[in-house]
Amino acid sequence: MKFAMSYSCGKDSTLALHKMLEQGHEPVCLVVMVNEAAGRSYFHGADDSMLERYGKALALPMVTCPAVGEDYQQAFEAGLAKAKSMGAEGACFGDIDIEKNRQWEEARCKAARLLPCFPLWQRGREEIVYELIRLNYQCLVKSIDRTVLPMSLLGAVLNESSVAALKAAGIDICGENGEYHTLVTDGPIFQEPLHFKVGDKLVFGDYAVADIQ
Repeated sequence: MKFAMSYSCGKDSTLALHKMLEQGHEPVCLVVMVNEAAGRSYFHGADDSMLERYGKALALPMVTCPAVGEDYQQAFEAGLAKAKSMGAEGACFGDIDIEKNRQWEEARCKAARLLPCFPLWQRGREEIVYELIRLNYQCLVKSIDRTVLPMSLLGAVLNESSVAALKAAGIDICGENGEYHTLVTDGPIFQEPLHFKVGDKLVFGDYAVADIQ
């Protein structure tokens, strides 16, 4: 099946893309939601130049969907419609088990007449995290919720040691509740690695973000 990947540049959407390729499906594009006001992708904070580099590294066209607030749904549906015009028959998502998110995505796919796919659905949290490590995906911790995680994790690579720190904090180790977000910089589906410099650590209230360029 030809499909569009709803892509965040993070670990879960990257592993979902990996699983779809493993199953023999054919990606036609990456669909990325962009916060128009901030000029960066939603949640993971990749700017235009970074997104361009992701498209090149994954050898896939990038469909960016600029949105602000209430325009999000309309912009996402427009992105799916564009993917359909490029030949997509389905759309893939990296959700694990948050039902309201899945229902929202299924509704958007229905509007775009695309088959929704959730290759990570109901998989165990540890199973997902350790598969990423086993497959040698390089996942940088881009942002954290400072109320539950130490600043030392910011800019760290997801590995046995950082997973131990996530467990010690008693959080969802996949960060499904926004405890942390990642940027994947290399792994089996990348045509070339992405080289980023981890700069300053910026604090915004309860959250902290690594300036990754």
